[in-house]
Amino acid sequence: MAEFNVSSGKTNSRHRAKKISPRVDLTAMVDLAFLLITFFMLTTSLTKPRVMPLAMPDRHNADIAVSDKSTLTLVLGSHNSILWYLGTPDKPIILPSVTTYGKNLNHTILSISKQVFEKEGKDLMVLIKPANHSVYANLVEALDEVNNDDIKRYAIVGLAKPDVNNLQKFKIN
Repeated sequence: MAEFNVSSGKTNSRHRAKKISPRVDLTAMVDLAFLLITFFMLTTSLTKPRVMPLAMPDRHNADIAVSDKSTLTLVLGSHNSILWYLGTPDKPIILPSVTTYGKNLNHTILSISKQVFEKEGKDLMVLIKPANHSVYANLVEALDEVNNDDIKRYAIVGLAKPDVNNLQKFKIN
């Protein structure tokens, strides 16, 4: 509320009248600010973490045969590079090649998936092999890409000796 202090003293013609200084009471403004803060705190919705569902295999059925012709291997290298091949590291059906994350990885997975489905009539199995020098963010990005491309079967597997040799050959180790 606004409040004025007025002096009741007599004023002579010689003396000037005192200036009246207004005083503003900010109590109501502070109350309103706390009400608004409380309102927005109670009515806001916090973002919920998005989690990708991960299906783990049954321990009793650990030996599941997968055809080499339908297995795509992604070896995560350094400098945001991925070494990929179709088949086994000893006898690849498609020779190892290097790609990067994003559109290039998306295009690679989708084209290989389409080729495998046309030739074999089976879904693609993707093996993701992180190397010792790869970054965790790259592993998450590879998993996201596999999930976004609607690949039903994938696994995170340890690195084999031929994969290490291929990484050294392409200088992304």
